[in-house]
Amino acid sequence: MTDIPKSSGERFIERIMGELDPTSERFQVLETAKRFKSSWVELGDRLLAVSSRDLYKEWGYGSFEDYCTKEIRIKKETAQKLTLAYRFMEKNEPELMARREEPRPFPDYRSIDLLRQAREEKGFSDEEYADLRKSVVEQERSHPTVLKQFKEVAKTREEPVSDPSVPLKAALGAARRLDTALRGVEELPGDYREMVERLIASLEEELEGLQVVVEHRA
Repeated sequence: MTDIPKSSGERFIERIMGELDPTSERFQVLETAKRFKSSWVELGDRLLAVSSRDLYKEWGYGSFEDYCTKEIRIKKETAQKLTLAYRFMEKNEPELMARREEPRPFPDYRSIDLLRQAREEKGFSDEEYADLRKSVVEQERSHPTVLKQFKEVAKTREEPVSDPSVPLKAALGAARRLDTALRGVEELPGDYREMVERLIASLEEELEGLQVVVEHRA
């Protein structure tokens, strides 16, 4: 059987790998990037480490974004979705994380990111979130199908709602995206990142407190 021709991105990555120590962390990230479609969770994990530990600077890149676009050959938006989806799944879907030891494939990272948005930004009700999660995790529907379902519910959430947690969830989602974006900024003062981390912690605490009040009233 004829082998599938390698893309220019795969050939580029392999050229860099040929110049590196196979035991080095940089080599391992590149090796994971080659298997991106089948192992996005591993790549999200590794990219999160590269970003949080500023490893890209040791490898000659001025920013995390430059590293992703020039070496890993993925867009900034893709890297952000990968890391956010990984963080979300690690925190909220431990049973999915267990699939790392199984041959069964993971849901599309874009669908996991939609789950994250539904939970953290769009104010989906518990029932709406459960329905979306069922489509992604249990029924393993395609990303276009999940996206359509997400948009249908999100559209109703654009209307004014009385749920006081909605703006808090939106603010928390924005703060988390800002935290991810700041990790790619060169020469950023350390206290900036600490300020954002404190903001995230404060919003999480406020949201948890609000949810306790709502549950108590119910």
